[in-house]
Amino acid sequence: MTRSDERGRKTVYDLLPQWVFDDGWMPIGRLDLDSKGLLLFTTNGKIGNVLTKPGGCIKVYEIWVRGHVTDEHIVAAKKGVKSKDDILKALNVEIIGMGGAKTRLRITIDEGKNRHIRRLFGALKDPKFGTPLKVLELKRMSIGSFGLDVESGKWRYLSQEDEKKLIPQFT
Repeated sequence: MTRSDERGRKTVYDLLPQWVFDDGWMPIGRLDLDSKGLLLFTTNGKIGNVLTKPGGCIKVYEIWVRGHVTDEHIVAAKKGVKSKDDILKALNVEIIGMGGAKTRLRITIDEGKNRHIRRLFGALKDPKFGTPLKVLELKRMSIGSFGLDVESGKWRYLSQEDEKKLIPQFT
């Protein structure tokens, strides 16, 4: 997540008050340009590190994949799939819907490598057509025990209760 875009496209900071940028608030994790969902900001680097280090925090996403996701795909995703540079895996994958040649999934991960979910499913092939699966939509639903509860493009402060649920060791 960048604070500015070399092509002049809007960033998440364009949705937030100017003081968020001016006071150095940084996103915890990132969402690429084609993704939506929950994004938390902090000025506390320790909290950011705890929530972004591998194994530090569980994140849940709902995605639409072009292609037919099979039980074999789910097993492979949980076991780990070799991508170009590394092994990508999910803690859990659950089919929550289907529509035509698309599958809706709920994915749980505890690490967040660059374009992790997109690359994970892109490394798997549709059994019918032999083409790579493709993530069409991706939305982060939760980070740790904190779930998405505001409309797209809106923001709010975390309450003390929210903070305690999210990171009990810091409150």
